[in-house]
Amino acid sequence: MASPTQTHARPSDSKDMIPKPVLLAMLALVLASLAVVSFSVLSGRDHVGVPKSAAIVAERSIILKGGGAQAVTVLATDGTELMALPHGGFITVIQNGMERARLTAGVDKLKPLRIVEYANGRLTAQDDYTGWSAELGAFGYDNRAAFERLMSQL
Repeated sequence: MASPTQTHARPSDSKDMIPKPVLLAMLALVLASLAVVSFSVLSGRDHVGVPKSAAIVAERSIILKGGGAQAVTVLATDGTELMALPHGGFITVIQNGMERARLTAGVDKLKPLRIVEYANGRLTAQDDYTGWSAELGAFGYDNRAAFERLMSQL
C-alpha cells in the first residue's frame, strides 16, 4: 500500500498531442483553400452554383404563422386562414428559418412571404423584408412537393 505522501508519476501528455504531420497537413489545406479562393476572386471568375435567372411563372404571397414546435398556420395576406397544419413538416422548417431571419433583422414575423416558381423549374421562398430566401428544391423532392401542393391550393 502506498503511503499518503508518496506521489505517482503522471503519464506524459505527449500521447494527447496532435502529431506534427497532421498539423502541417491542416495548415496546407487552409493555405491551399485560401489560394484557390484568392485566385477566383482576383481573376474575376464567374460564380458557380448560383441559380440562373428565369422568368417568374407563378407567385403567391402568404403569411406563415408558427404555432409551437411543429404547427404552422398559412394565412392569406389579408389575414384569412387558408390552412392550419398541426404537423406542418417542411413548411414549419421554412417558417422557422424565415422567423429567425426576421427576428435578427427586427422585422415583424407576420409580414407576407413570397413563394415564387420560375420558368426553369426553380421554386423559392423569398422574404422581401430581410433578403432571406430558400431554394425549396435543394431540400429534396418531398419537401419541394409540400410547397407545390400549397401553391396549388391557393
